[in-house]
Amino acid sequence: MLIFLVISQIINNMGNDGLVIVYTGKGKGKTTAALGMALRAIGHDHKICMIQFIKGSWHYGEMTSSKLLEPHFELVAVGKGFVGILDDKSPREEHVKMAQEAVHISREKIQSKKYDIIILDEINYAVNLGLVKVNDVLDLIKIKPSTLHLVLTGNYANDEIINAADLVTEMKEVKHPFQVGIKAKKGIDY
Repeated sequence: MLIFLVISQIINNMGNDGLVIVYTGKGKGKTTAALGMALRAIGHDHKICMIQFIKGSWHYGEMTSSKLLEPHFELVAVGKGFVGILDDKSPREEHVKMAQEAVHISREKIQSKKYDIIILDEINYAVNLGLVKVNDVLDLIKIKPSTLHLVLTGNYANDEIINAADLVTEMKEVKHPFQVGIKAKKGIDY
């Protein structure tokens, strides 16, 4: 009887170990992969929160579509937009301040234990740009409840973050329409 109880407990606990998942690389699809995972998880009645570290000043499709997925999906756009490119007019200090606010919000959401998956969108890129310290990200990984899946997206994932992850996928660009002057497409790129 004791062996049955132990095996039953092991089976019941399988799947309760939350993963740290990293989507990185120069190819498109990092945020899209995280959103695909979120859509799949919502099908199992899971609760998801996505905190966006860079995106924030532009209007992009997930800002509208995420509202259709409430109450299962919460989107928190904190960033001031893409740093130092296109129409960025914000001082660097403002980007740093907003990224630190995103870390604070991430910590609160992780510790709330209200979510099955938390996506930290573009956090790897925020680390690469010096907006967020790698130790801040490692601390978020350390405080993650055992059942929470934590997804980190963005190019240039730091080696320490990669080592702390359970699953790492690198998106590789093979061909991109931007290379021949085709601009970003609504519904495809944003």
